[in-house]
Amino acid sequence: MIKLIKSSFYNEEKTKKELAKFIIQAEILSMSSECKKFEEKFAKKQERKFAVFVSSGSSANLALIQALLNLGKLKKGDKIGVSALTWPTNIMPIIQLGLTPVVIDCELTSLNISGNSFKKHLNELDGLFLTNVLGFSDKIEEIKTICIEKNIIFIEDNCESLGSKVNGKLLGNFGLASTFSFFVGHHLSTIEGGMICTDDEDLYDILVMVRAHGWDRNLFITKQQELRKKNNINKFFSKYTFYDLAYNVRPTEISGFLGNSQIKYWDEIVDKRAKNFNRFQKEIENNEDFISLNVSHMDLISNFAMPIICKNKEIFEKYKKRFEENDVEIRPIIAGDLTQQPFYKKYIKNNMNCENASFIYQNGFYFANNPELSDEEINFLCQLLKI
Repeated sequence: MIKLIKSSFYNEEKTKKELAKFIIQAEILSMSSECKKFEEKFAKKQERKFAVFVSSGSSANLALIQALLNLGKLKKGDKIGVSALTWPTNIMPIIQLGLTPVVIDCELTSLNISGNSFKKHLNELDGLFLTNVLGFSDKIEEIKTICIEKNIIFIEDNCESLGSKVNGKLLGNFGLASTFSFFVGHHLSTIEGGMICTDDEDLYDILVMVRAHGWDRNLFITKQQELRKKNNINKFFSKYTFYDLAYNVRPTEISGFLGNSQIKYWDEIVDKRAKNFNRFQKEIENNEDFISLNVSHMDLISNFAMPIICKNKEIFEKYKKRFEENDVEIRPIIAGDLTQQPFYKKYIKNNMNCENASFIYQNGFYFANNPELSDEEINFLCQLLKI
């Protein structure tokens, strides 16, 4: 069977041995130096100034929205544009924290929000939480320019697209901040884990507090002193002083150690995923049963999994049956049109429908693109993609 996920980590046997040794020798397993080291390495590799390590990609989304509210960059009731084709915990924090989601349909040829679809909603938006779906983007530079011109807060969910580039720039580096996931099967695995990256120091400070109870103990010393002086807090009582709304979404040293172990394979993992994508994409472009993705504006596509969009339901059933009968694990393309999910309809009463996201969900699926696929497996998958 060709599974979506082959192992818990890249170079799993070696990583497990290293992890076991670390656990036996470690004096501290709650968040400490390994987590800090991983943050510094990730920020450097992602080409951002700051990175905040958290317990999951979903908690990264929640913490980021809360931090923007705490900082006053967003306020309750603001309307936030979100991708129709995404994971639910991209939209759930917006609802949970008293903001209003404005769902924007994707393009069939990019799976993402385009400049054109974005422009249709400009007059009603205070922010945009854009998902870079499955390693792809649309014209993200155009979207960034529009957000700057219209004073719209722009953030990215980059959980599925680590390493993908547009015009030499990594996805996740176009907005004010971006979120990442290290769930098993994503590009880098820490079992569970997530990261928030930004170049904004004020946002970074708030994120550090939002991650852990709203206290100051993980801030730079100068920032601690500033907060304590402003609020007339002495050193003793500062241990249990909480400055703003927050959570406990801290990672562990186990996750930090795994992050430091896996990040050295970043280039190798990204390169292999990109090469696999290019092989699969050629087969898709040569098959008239499929809608081909337009990736001509992208320098590199390092995708989480490989999507197939069939031109109609009959063709979809044909290829779905083919992959399943050949023991290849496939999944729906994320959650489809989020406006049709039960949670969304329960809390948002606008009866909208995103036609393209719905079409992709009903007529598409994805299969494995991971760096551990053998040449034999890649060739086999390519054969299944032929007409």
